Amino acid sequence: MITKYGGVDRAHDRSFGIKLIFALLHSTIVAVCLWLAFGGFEWADPTRGKLLAGAAVLYWLRHMITLFVLLQRKVELSEGLGLTVFIAIFEIGFLLLGTGFLSGQATPFGPWDWIGIALLLIGSYLNTGSELQRRAWKKLPDSKGRCYTDGLFAYSMHINYLGDSILFTGWAILTASIWAFSIPALMTYLFIFYHIPPLDEYLADRYGKEFNAYAGKTAKFVPFLY
Repeated sequence: MITKYGGVDRAHDRSFGIKLIFALLHSTIVAVCLWLAFGGFEWADPTRGKLLAGAAVLYWLRHMITLFVLLQRKVELSEGLGLTVFIAIFEIGFLLLGTGFLSGQATPFGPWDWIGIALLLIGSYLNTGSELQRRAWKKLPDSKGRCYTDGLFAYSMHINYLGDSILFTGWAILTASIWAFSIPALMTYLFIFYHIPPLDEYLADRYGKEFNAYAGKTAKFVPFLY
């Protein structure tokens, strides 16, 4: 039976050891962010740096829930190491951009920052909240072998991916640097053209007509649009 789709092994596997390594590496990255934000460095914008460190902590908390509660598929070491590098780039990179490490200037906190915080929280809810809804449904006896199409997933087949795009857009806004927007742009591109197609193929193979009916009436990424 085929279990690999788009380079991701969808076979059920706890992969506890790999997940633990991944969690420890991410924890180290967050510790670096906290050290940079609260370690007494003379940044141009220390307050924004602290806010961005808080965003990294929030993302870390969600990641721990994903790894040890939600994620039931096999996780390979190469996947964990690759994602660790990516996480280090955006968490530490966002913080340095926000502190004015490159510009040497502080950006006053304004309306756009409130929008950024709102997007960060909304995106986090869409991603983790939708996954928790699905997990609760999957535990019901009548749900075995069926495709989940309710809750937030009734509005978008990949509402969890959309949540990540939204939260990273908010996170980028908080850096007050246009360079940070390369991350949400890259992630959205990868979701739409790299992650979603093989995942849809897997779901179609697993759930057949039930998934095809769901896909025929539900937006793929952005509710009511695409």
